[in-house]
Amino acid sequence: MSTRTETITLPTATREIQLASRPHGRPVPENFRLAESELPELQDGQVLVRNHFISVDPYMRGRMNDVKSYSAPFALNKALDGGAVGEVIASRSDERKVGDVVVHSLGWREYAVLDAAAAAPARTDHAPASAFLGALGMTGLTAYAGLLKVAAFKPGEVVFISGAAGAVGSLVGQLAKAMGASRVIGSAGSADKVARLLELGFDGAFNYNDAPVGEQLAAAAGERGIDVYFDNVGGEHLEAALAALTVGGRVAMCGAIAQYNSTEPTPAPRNLMQAIGKQLTLKGFLVGSYWQYMGEFIETVSPWLADGTVRYDETVVDGLENAPQAFMDLLDGANTGKMLVRI
Repeated sequence: MSTRTETITLPTATREIQLASRPHGRPVPENFRLAESELPELQDGQVLVRNHFISVDPYMRGRMNDVKSYSAPFALNKALDGGAVGEVIASRSDERKVGDVVVHSLGWREYAVLDAAAAAPARTDHAPASAFLGALGMTGLTAYAGLLKVAAFKPGEVVFISGAAGAVGSLVGQLAKAMGASRVIGSAGSADKVARLLELGFDGAFNYNDAPVGEQLAAAAGERGIDVYFDNVGGEHLEAALAALTVGGRVAMCGAIAQYNSTEPTPAPRNLMQAIGKQLTLKGFLVGSYWQYMGEFIETVSPWLADGTVRYDETVVDGLENAPQAFMDLLDGANTGKMLVRI
């Protein structure tokens, strides 16, 4: 009887996307560089992961500026980072074994060496691996926490979501419907996206390029108005929502993609004083402050994903070298649902 052993050659280097220069306004291809760097030797308690998908998110634009913010700016001539899901191909940890599929934060590269404690298991028996960067990951928790914990949504209320065809917005609308919203309205940037929102169960949707947002939202909300505004866009959308909100209305301020590439200060909504008379609550939030609800979120939403109550879209771009273009396209609204790069 003979035994056969196979020797697996592990990579010693990785391709990665580096920040070559800081964008001024809209990012351009010259701001990025495809490079190769050596992988550090695996230490006790660490794993080597081959990334399968990396996440491309709007908040990354802010980290490309050299300014103090809630998250440290990306370093020049170093690999960018962000959400990723991949397979453990080498391990020096009892916590994670070879073959495990894990989620971590060292994206924008093919291979990553990291502490096993920083690699969370992806339950691929519940959903495909890519979903753990979207509907069952940070994106989904952002939607859940923003709607319930920040905006304090209650059944019977009317909810308006800007950028509603994006990864977060599309989930917010579906969660609101599943939890008893009387009406859910969304804005998006094309007729196709508006049609998709209606397919996902939104009661009303409009293309913000067709006419002033305030006019379209007023028509969609009617005399009833809106109780909750989930803001992914800022600017004109926030101004329109302030006009449509009812007394005691709440705004969950998640993003302001309309302003991310601005090179000049952007004016505040001209009607902000309405927040006083209407006794509105405007609250900004970061998903990192709501990780304690991840278990509750998974328990609540997983069954809805399984039975089709909640659906999610992905826009998948192939090839690490195409990650910068995917990011630039994301800022221009080219995605429906979650923007991902498959490596």
